[in-house]
Amino acid sequence: MADELQGKRIAILVDNEGAEQIELDEPRKAVTDAGAEVDLIAPEKGEIQAFNHLDKGDTYQADKAVSDASAGDYHGLVLPGGVANPDNLRTDEDAVAFVRAFFEAGKPVGAICPAPWTLIEA
Repeated sequence: MADELQGKRIAILVDNEGAEQIELDEPRKAVTDAGAEVDLIAPEKGEIQAFNHLDKGDTYQADKAVSDASAGDYHGLVLPGGVANPDNLRTDEDAVAFVRAFFEAGKPVGAICPAPWTLIEA
């Protein structure tokens, strides 16, 4: 399984605040372990505050702002859940357009827990 996604690039889209940490960390580890390169994308480039339920968790750095990202650069998309994450993303026009572009291109999208709220908007 270490090379199953070799040569593939996966986007993980989260809001700058509110993603459930385990739903970010575990999928990221899984696709990285399978050989993919991963970009962490958020509405704003900079710090991402993850949560463990309602408690603040670790912080991460976004590789790109969603307005600077293109679905054409990726082979798949992961949408972690979280208390506020999907609700915030579904109100961000650039995030919704980014998600929609994956569906229009027929690329795989994984949505965890309440992340389908973002899919519904897209």
